[in-house]
Amino acid sequence: MRKVSWFVFSLLLALTFANFSFAQDWQPHQPTLTPQTSNTTQLLIAISPVNSKVVWAAGTGGTYVVTTDGGNTWTAGVVPGTSQLQFRGVYAVSDKIAYLMSIGNDPTNFQIYKTTDGGANWTVQFTNQIQAAFLDCIAFWDPDRGIAQDDSVDGVFPDIRTENGRTWQYIAENMPPALSGEASFAASGTCITAQGENNAWAATGGSTIARILATRDGGNTWNAYDTPLEVSATGGGISVAFRDPWHGLVGGGDLSTNTNIDMAISDDGGQTWTLTNTPPLQGSIFCLAYVNGMRDHQFGWGNQQYERTVVITAETEPDFDSGSAAWTPDEGTTWYTLPNVSGYWAVGFADPHDGWFVGNNGQILKISF
Repeated sequence: MRKVSWFVFSLLLALTFANFSFAQDWQPHQPTLTPQTSNTTQLLIAISPVNSKVVWAAGTGGTYVVTTDGGNTWTAGVVPGTSQLQFRGVYAVSDKIAYLMSIGNDPTNFQIYKTTDGGANWTVQFTNQIQAAFLDCIAFWDPDRGIAQDDSVDGVFPDIRTENGRTWQYIAENMPPALSGEASFAASGTCITAQGENNAWAATGGSTIARILATRDGGNTWNAYDTPLEVSATGGGISVAFRDPWHGLVGGGDLSTNTNIDMAISDDGGQTWTLTNTPPLQGSIFCLAYVNGMRDHQFGWGNQQYERTVVITAETEPDFDSGSAAWTPDEGTTWYTLPNVSGYWAVGFADPHDGWFVGNNGQILKISF
């Protein structure tokens, strides 16, 4: 009996050490990367997947691209009269309906466009009239309710909101007071994120502390919360995403010095933040996205296997041309680089198996876990 017991104990001990060694050596399966043809050479800055088939992206030269077959074919177009503008934000509702946010050299170049017929016609829904304003990013709760984050002007954030998908109103009086020099960054449309029916978070920098501005009631009231991200006149919080009402990430860095890349995590809806392990990239986090896909997070369809998996892109000055990328399966504890991924500005997911990078020279890269 003793010999049998000792044999069993020895076997269990050996298996334990074997499993420990395996765990030490184990590497997760890297995602599959598949180049696709966008049919444009313009820089593509922002992306919005609707589902595994329908995806919109947009960028410089007034250009947008759309696919209805998962990226096998892309159609490129230019919004009339916008060839000198950049589209820094895009939100797609379907293959027919999409919103674009433009920036340019004149204050009136900050506009919001909408199509309801797949890009055949576009309507200008909003044109900025505030001289010092800089419209950075847009996010939507549903096809008719959205919000746009603006840099601060004279101590206030002149953010705008739509509640009907047609007209936009300023909600500056709802926003928390701005710090001196506080601003957001036009980070591929990801400096603000919306979740659920009424939750939204915006990342800021440019002042003495990087903050998160948060609303729980669709933008009627807001709170401002400090983050531990390093901050400077050209850096701080840059990109933010939440996978449910309580769990989210904010990424940043300094866009001028290519240093201080960092990311922080919250489990209380953005009220408090803790730094994650440092991402293995140079530059600043320019875009971060949960692999579950934005639509999943809005309506609570999350796939548990990928719930905490996040992909980031990083940009470096002066040309913002590196576009390197990395991913984490556990919201920043463990990191893996994506080798040979370069020149991409944004990443977005429809679901764990359907995501897309977009970037320089019209590059599109499908990423599948």
